[in-house]
Parts: sequence; structure tokens; C-alpha cells
Amino acid sequence: MADKTSIQYNPDYLVLPGEVLDEYLEAFSMTQAELAARTGLTKKTINEIIKGKSPITPETALKLEHSLGRPAHFWNNLERQFQEDRSRLAEAKRLASQLDWLKKVPVGQLTKLGWIPKKKDKVSQLTEVLRFFGVASPDQWVTVWRKHQVAYRQTQRFKACAESVSAWLRQGELEARKISCDQFNRTRFQEALGDIRGLTIEKPNVFQARLLEICASAGVAVVFVPELPKTGVYGATRWLGNKAVIQLSLRYKSNDHLWFTFFHEAGHILRHGRKEIFIEGNGMNCEKEEEANGFARDKLIPPADYRKFIESWDGQSLAPIRTFAKKIKIAPGIVVGRLQHDKRLPNSHGNGLKVFYRWSGV
Repeated sequence: MADKTSIQYNPDYLVLPGEVLDEYLEAFSMTQAELAARTGLTKKTINEIIKGKSPITPETALKLEHSLGRPAHFWNNLERQFQEDRSRLAEAKRLASQLDWLKKVPVGQLTKLGWIPKKKDKVSQLTEVLRFFGVASPDQWVTVWRKHQVAYRQTQRFKACAESVSAWLRQGELEARKISCDQFNRTRFQEALGDIRGLTIEKPNVFQARLLEICASAGVAVVFVPELPKTGVYGATRWLGNKAVIQLSLRYKSNDHLWFTFFHEAGHILRHGRKEIFIEGNGMNCEKEEEANGFARDKLIPPADYRKFIESWDGQSLAPIRTFAKKIKIAPGIVVGRLQHDKRLPNSHGNGLKVFYRWSGV
């Protein structure tokens, strides 16, 4: 069986088309003046091609084909390869001057997660990082990141973790683009949230696939992306064309945080503009975040039901929490999380009713 392995070779030197042309003249015992006469080009043009001062144009390539017997595509390919190699070497030199930025990117984690390939030399590694981000240089990364910066303005650690947050968002974007979604339908998504709420009592191997399927049918792509170090991010919402994206990190790993974050992001989709980007992290606090919090809180536990429960609950027994959760058809861990948030239950109490998740293979 033939080996189909493809090996790409990028030389670190340049082969001038003019050098090859000069070798042909020597082999044919032909002077530059004679070639000029045969092609109709000036002696100056021939000399400048040989010295690398002028390119071999397609018209010149045809003249060389008639005069020297080598097809025009041979000369055109020489010129094309020379221009490509020259640009590649210039690019490598430019990237070598920008390696300091690479130190800010969590390269080790990105390679460990398989988001980018690991390279031995730093310039090649920088090239892979730029390819991952879909930008030509660190300067372009800054330009792209600015649109996320406003959404992440509340986090005091922004300067230290911008590259990590950006990488997390980029991976979510890449995964979301692979998800086939119907066009976003607001009514359908609102209705779907009732079915999704019922998934909170299911195990991950059941709810994850079903969640993605239900949301995709309403035009929403849901992606789970592991948190990167120094990000403090547990959720994000943005739009890719007519597709809404909800990205979750499992930062706190418990089912109450996971589902609250999902419904929080759903609140952004339904209540806030398509042009905005919402990145949920430590210290986030603004009017729209509070609106999304209220949306998630009331969708998960109806306010009237919650008030009745509080009025009859003794403030410490866990059995009534299970009964209440079963009555409103939601995971008991979510009720515990709500009670802890409202300071009606200590953070150390009731955690046995929560379900904790972990990333497989991470």
C-alpha cells in the first residue's frame, strides 16, 4: 500500500528564479544579449531578472518557453515559489520579534486539551496559536479581543488573564460553529426552557445530549468548554450570525451552579440585544446581569412555590427540601443552592443533595 503521509517542507533559504535562468543560459552557452534578442525583452530586463530585481511575469514565462524550451508553468512556478518563500521567511522574522506575547498564552493547557498541536520551536508554536485564534498577529488579537473587553470589564484580573479568557471563548466559538442549528426562534426557545428545566434531575449522559438537541432546534448552540487557569469564567453568551451561543465551563462543578448559569445565559438571549457579549466571571455585577439572575432564579424555582416552602420549612431539615424539589420537578441540589444563596442555609449544609460533575479526560 502506498504511503499517503504528506510532509510539508518549508526551506529557510531563497532560490532566485534568475539563478535558475542563469544556469540555463550557461548550459545553452547563451548570453543575456542573445536571450534578449530571442525573447524581444531588453537586455536590462534580462539582467534584472537574473539579479532578482525584477520578477518573471506570466508574459515573460511564455517568451522563455519559446526561447528555452521549458514550459511557461515551470517559470511561473519558480516565481510563485520564490515569492511565497520570501513572504514566509519575512513572516518568520516578524513573528520572532513577537514571541514575548506567547508567554501570556496558556500554551501548555491548550496543547494538553488538544486545542492546538505542540511544536518544538517557539515561532512554529506562535504560528499555531495565531491560527487557533484566527488572527495574523498579536496586534490583530488585541483588535479582536477589544470587543470582548467591555463584556469582561468588571473583572479586576482582566489584564492578567485576557489571553486565557480569549482562548476559552475562541474554543467555544469553534465548537459552536460545528453545531447545526435551526434559525433562532424566540418563542420556541422560551417554550423549550420548560423541557430543559426537567433535565436537571437527569444524569450528564442523558441531559447533555438532550440539552444540545433541544436548544439547537430553537437556534441556540450550547457548548461545554473546560475552564482555563486564571480566567474565573463560568459562562458566556454571544451571537454567531443567526445562532445564539451559550458556553459553559463547569467552573464550580455542582449541578446548582451549572443549571443556574445555563438559565442565566438563556435570560441574556431572551432579554438583551444580539450585538452584546456577556461573559460571566468573578465580580460581575450590573443591571443586565441582575436581570439575568432574576430570570434564572424564577425559571428554576417559581417564586410563589418558593415562598410557600419557606413559610412551612423549619430552616434546617433536608427531607422537606427533597419533597419540595420532587413536587416542583427539579433537582434538590438546585433548591439547596438557592437556600444557601439566600442565607437561609449555611454553605456547609445540604451539599450532599447536590450533584458534582467532572470533565472526563481532563
